[in-house]
Amino acid sequence: MANKQPESLATFAATARNDGKKPKDIGLAATPETRGLPTDPKKKADAATKVLQEGVLHEDQGADEAVDALPDRTRDVKRPT
Repeated sequence: MANKQPESLATFAATARNDGKKPKDIGLAATPETRGLPTDPKKKADAATKVLQEGVLHEDQGADEAVDALPDRTRDVKRPT
């Protein structure tokens, strides 16, 4: 089984925290900090559908709540201070 690649947004976030330079420890394989977050595909599909519906209908379809229910690395992962 091949190593998983780092999640792009996690790499961008780590780069931003490192004065705009990609940290040397982020290579071609995911680290614990850059691995994908386990997410229920049905919840992702539901959130995406609601976001698209709101864009088309210009009415609240519950997208904010659906998106907030998904894991978010920038919101959910505690960083050392």
